[in-house]
Amino acid sequence: MKRLMLAATGVATLWTGAVEAKQRYAATITRTEHGIAHITAKDWRGAGYGVGYAYAQDNLCMIAEEFATVAGERSLHFGPKESATLGFQSVDNLSSDLFFRSAIDLPKLRRGAKAQGAAALALTAGWVAGYNRYLKDLGPEKVPGECRGKPWVRPITGDDMLRLNEKQMLLASSLNFAPAIANAVPPGGEPATKVSMVMPDPARFEVASNGWAFGGDVTANGRGMVIGNPHFPWAGPSRFWEMHITIPGKMDTAGVGIAGSPFPTLGFNKDIAWTHTVTAARHFTLYQLALDPNDPTAYLVDGKPEKMVAKTIRVPMPNGAAPVERTLYSTRFGPVIVIPQAMANWTKGMAFTLRDANSGNQRGIGTWLRIATAKTVGEVRAAVSETLGIPWVNTIVADRHGDALHADVTAVPNVSAEKAKACATPLSPVVARVATLLDGSKSACDWEVAPGTPVAGLMPATDQATYLRRDYVANMNDSYWLSNADAPHAPLAPILGGAEGPVSLRTRSGFTETRALIAGGKVDPARAKAMAFGNKSHAALLALKPLLALCAGKAEVVEACAALGKWDGRYDLDSRGAYLFDRFWMKAGRLPGIWAVPFDVKDPINTPRDLVTGGDMGTKLVAVLKAAADEVTKAGIALDARWGDVQYAQRGADRIPIHGGDGQLGVLNVQISEPAPVGITPRHGSSYVQVVGFDEAGPVADTILSYSQSPDPTSPWYGDQTRMYSAKQWVRFPFTPAQIEAAKVGEAVRIAE
Repeated sequence: MKRLMLAATGVATLWTGAVEAKQRYAATITRTEHGIAHITAKDWRGAGYGVGYAYAQDNLCMIAEEFATVAGERSLHFGPKESATLGFQSVDNLSSDLFFRSAIDLPKLRRGAKAQGAAALALTAGWVAGYNRYLKDLGPEKVPGECRGKPWVRPITGDDMLRLNEKQMLLASSLNFAPAIANAVPPGGEPATKVSMVMPDPARFEVASNGWAFGGDVTANGRGMVIGNPHFPWAGPSRFWEMHITIPGKMDTAGVGIAGSPFPTLGFNKDIAWTHTVTAARHFTLYQLALDPNDPTAYLVDGKPEKMVAKTIRVPMPNGAAPVERTLYSTRFGPVIVIPQAMANWTKGMAFTLRDANSGNQRGIGTWLRIATAKTVGEVRAAVSETLGIPWVNTIVADRHGDALHADVTAVPNVSAEKAKACATPLSPVVARVATLLDGSKSACDWEVAPGTPVAGLMPATDQATYLRRDYVANMNDSYWLSNADAPHAPLAPILGGAEGPVSLRTRSGFTETRALIAGGKVDPARAKAMAFGNKSHAALLALKPLLALCAGKAEVVEACAALGKWDGRYDLDSRGAYLFDRFWMKAGRLPGIWAVPFDVKDPINTPRDLVTGGDMGTKLVAVLKAAADEVTKAGIALDARWGDVQYAQRGADRIPIHGGDGQLGVLNVQISEPAPVGITPRHGSSYVQVVGFDEAGPVADTILSYSQSPDPTSPWYGDQTRMYSAKQWVRFPFTPAQIEAAKVGEAVRIAE
């Protein structure tokens, strides 16, 4: 407890004395219905203080474990052979620890954080103080049972926050290569664990989302409107948490953040609303090195040898066992990696590295702070363009004046099409679908340095994609090329994402529904909400009728055909036969040659189309339907089961039915589920959904947090919004003092020290 108190009072000395140790922290926390936390403070540090305290109230065990993860202490606390989820995959704790202890450069992160200014520093220092204050107020005996008595539930420092932020910046890049970095050893060496990793698949990139910004030319009141539907994990530190921060004269912003966010990083204020979607751009490059024939830890650049930088990592072990030591190597092109599945091995003559544009990126907090306090889409555009601090997401925003913006402007390597071609190696085509591989034996293959960028080697915003319009912009994780289906963007550098090529069924659905929405009259919140939760399957729109014609009368699929005949083509709770089509399409949709009409760059939303049902393809489709029916039956599920009886979220003893479906089905309201007893349960998908417009006074926001505010089963906010989501109900987000007072739950809490 003494350690707790010391940490709580001394935390303000963070980051080279940028915040004075004797500064006072004070905040008022008001909870409204569903646990939404409204934090009021007189200054930045007080706001962060209130957020850290309130966030810990709802998420203590989860976030405490995450601090242990980013500190490289999972082996110590949970055992080296157990696992953690990093990015796309389950990673053993030893590899996770090796990665974080090698990838995190605290001096560099401290310098980057300090450069973000006094407000960002004060917010983060306040968050740390608020978290530690909650631990102090709680006391060891009142820590939730899930983590009570665990040594990893401890006071934190600013360095813990820096590590956590760095992890979030690397989510779409290095984090997915953690095993490849942690287990890279010179030829003849034995890796600490067997290297096993899954190369990120762009077609299955799950940190996804949908976002729309409608301009004044198409909205009912002539003001901007945003639909935000990010698809994020239902469990863990990437869960969104709802908050509203008010600092008189400085900030009045509401929305959500993920673990450690000291203010909303997706949401709205009195003048703008914004959302994010994962961009198709690549935020790293791989390099193929030619090694010195006499030394596998030296590489040749323009024929001259350069020694790799060796760094010995020590990972503490449990039960007093000796630490595990491992020497990892890095180069001017980033750390050495090994991916046997992709033929990226470290041999006597060749090695591979990964250079990450987001390594050390502390600019994000400064950028988001500018967005959260912006008054126009122009200010948002300036923020993302000048800082290049947004790590891996598009920014979609509308303002009360009726302007709409899509900015696919992030921290991207400055690699042109010409450079990628000139610097390709024989292995580049092998990995081209998932990564850009360059020749590290030539200094000319380093990233280009453009004048005026905050970090050398980043692509300037002028070479990336922005749309400023008065009708609409939208993104469903395909490239910048289609932000408005009727006004495609000219092709840019391939590293920014493919242009003029086929787009996903979800993207096609998104633009089809957008066109229909606008054609049906001026866009208003009610119609926008109906579109967001329409749950239509674009795959069904294209394939269901011809499939039913194909399967009619065939004895081997007679029951399956009858079940699909009852289906309405949606993933609503009452949709019967939806799971059977899900299982069918996950196999059939990957068959080559399935469409009679090929993709047409002049009609990307309506092509390819026309399901091929004749000849060999027809035989394959019937066989796939039978296999899908067998799979459903074996799982104990009726072929014509209601979707709400198949997909559910367990909250205590309650099995809450969940609508929405997999994005590969062309469903906008994405839910990616995993097997559960006699059904499936969401692990990733629609999370914080918002429809935000403006009236004369300010924002009018309808929101829902699908998985609810707290992961703690003892919390009153563990399943309330999940039930509302199930019923397609929305929360009118309380924003004004009068609205907050009317929706208040309990008494406001004031904390200070």
